[in-house]
Amino acid sequence: MIEQIFILNNSTSENFKAICPVFDISEVSVGQHFYWQIGDYQLHGQVLITSWLVLGSVIIFTLLANSNLKPLPVGLQNFTELVTEFIRDLAKTQIGEEEYLKWVPFLGTIFIFVFVSNWAGALLPWRLIELPSGELAAPTNDINTTVALALLTSISYFYAGIRKKGLGYFKRYISPAVFLLPINVLEDFSKPLSLSFRLFGNILADELVVGVLVALVPLFVPIPVMLLGVFTSAIQALVFATLAGAYIGESIEDHH
Repeated sequence: MIEQIFILNNSTSENFKAICPVFDISEVSVGQHFYWQIGDYQLHGQVLITSWLVLGSVIIFTLLANSNLKPLPVGLQNFTELVTEFIRDLAKTQIGEEEYLKWVPFLGTIFIFVFVSNWAGALLPWRLIELPSGELAAPTNDINTTVALALLTSISYFYAGIRKKGLGYFKRYISPAVFLLPINVLEDFSKPLSLSFRLFGNILADELVVGVLVALVPLFVPIPVMLLGVFTSAIQALVFATLAGAYIGESIEDHH
């Protein structure tokens, strides 16, 4: 009985693919990876490829926009200055007026990388590019990328706190009472976990929903969901950068 159902599903799938070529794109399941084998180690090749493409596009766009700076910004220079001003305001709000300028480059890099990575997954048809195995997707679709970004954030707020307060920074673990030590330590472990899984989960869920809808109704129904994915991708980049700034600001603030 099970074999008959399996054969029937296969024949139905083949007939559907013959009728609708879009199904060939949607049948690639989310989560397949393209690996590079280096000795005894496997690297996620699709993450490195798409990350290099994202970084390359950001660098090229920045060079083109700022190669001929003018006192009165126009065109692409106007756009880059708008983004810079937005990041400065975000850093100032989360970190404070005294320290925020030092952290604008870090928060700006985090925000732009996550933003462009998310949009690359929402806008670019990566699955049209055929690979021997696996598939291409947004860098933030891989848990390794989001964990790396979260760990960088953790290192940054530890660095910020120790740089300003020295070893006195660790007094926060027994503040306002010694018995709160386990809870305060657990909080520092939960921050990178929540950052990484929030970003990874939202991007992966968006691609799963779009993939299922394309398989079921491949013509017009998935378009609103894809547009919603573009919006939520931008929101996730903002949330990640905002929380990173908030954690840094919390580590350097004075507790009385």
